[in-house]
Parts: sequence; C-alpha cells; structure tokens
Amino acid sequence: MSPISILLIGFAMSTDAFAAAIGKGAAMRRPRFVDALRAGLIFGVIEAVTPVIGWLLGRAASSYVEAFDHWIAFVLLGALGVHMIINGVKPDGDDADEDPDKHHGFWHLAMTGFATSIDAMAVGVGLAFLNVHIGVMAAVIGLCTLVMVTTGIMLGRALGQLVGKRAEIVGGVILILVGSTILYEHLSGAAG
Repeated sequence: MSPISILLIGFAMSTDAFAAAIGKGAAMRRPRFVDALRAGLIFGVIEAVTPVIGWLLGRAASSYVEAFDHWIAFVLLGALGVHMIINGVKPDGDDADEDPDKHHGFWHLAMTGFATSIDAMAVGVGLAFLNVHIGVMAAVIGLCTLVMVTTGIMLGRALGQLVGKRAEIVGGVILILVGSTILYEHLSGAAG
C-alpha cells in the first residue's frame, strides 16, 4: 500500500472523530487549546488501538480467505464509506435539552472516541489481508485523529455542525476510493 493511501486512510478514519469534535467544540462555552489537545489525545490513542485489534482478528482468519482478501478489503472499506456518507447526510438529533458541561469529562470523551473508532477496527480487519505494516497504519490513524480532533474542537465554536457533517461525507468518499484502488490494483496485477 502506498504512503499516500496510508495517509488517506488515516484522514478518512479521523473524519467522524473530527465531526464529533466540531460538535463538542460547538457545545463548549470557550474551548481552550489544552482541552482540545486532551480530547485529541484521548481520541487519537483509541483510534490507533482499534485498527490493531481488528488487524489481529483479521490475521487470525487470513489463511482461510487469502484467495479473495482484496474483495474483503474492498467491501469493508466501501461499506464503511457508504455508512459514513449516510451519517453525513442524515439530520442530527435534537440535543438542545442536554447539559453541555457534563459531556467533556474523560469517560465521556473516551466513549465518544470508541464509538467513532469502530470503523477503524473494521478497517484493521481489512488491512490484515494486505501488505501493510499495522504499526505504521495505527500511528498514522492516531496522529491524524489527534490533529483532526484538536482542530475540530477549536473550530467547533465558529463552524458548528455544518462542516462536521461534510467532513464525514468526504471521509466516506475517500474510503470508497481507497477500497476501489486496492481492488483495481489487485485485479490489474492478476490480469498482467
């Protein structure tokens, strides 16, 4: 897998966390950089660990599905991309009754980080069937998430939910393109 594909997956995996961070930043009264960085670290660590878990699960099953592994990566990345696009166009629920201050503690941030990292675990399963170093991929996903969440919280107050939803749509499109590229490269390599 090329370095550009790895970087694109890293950013694609962080777009849902970015969308959540914009929402959190919009809900905070005055987000400080240290608060944004703390949230970015929490999200980044969780987002880096989950693809490794998925990769381990995928490696356990890789010998059974080696002949069609490129199709698994394509379907997983494509399905996750479509899911992200659907979430990006879906209207948000009404959260006006909630107290915004109680949603920025460690456990709430960790739970939100885990919820936004389920897709990274599924991508990790798909990566188990490809020639990619999972440590590098996990580090890239974690660093991209750290940057995107920190930025999202700082921008959240000014941008609100509008950009967050569009970021998730862009992330979904990127995943579909990366999955299609993997399939194309494998099929064109097998034909040649």
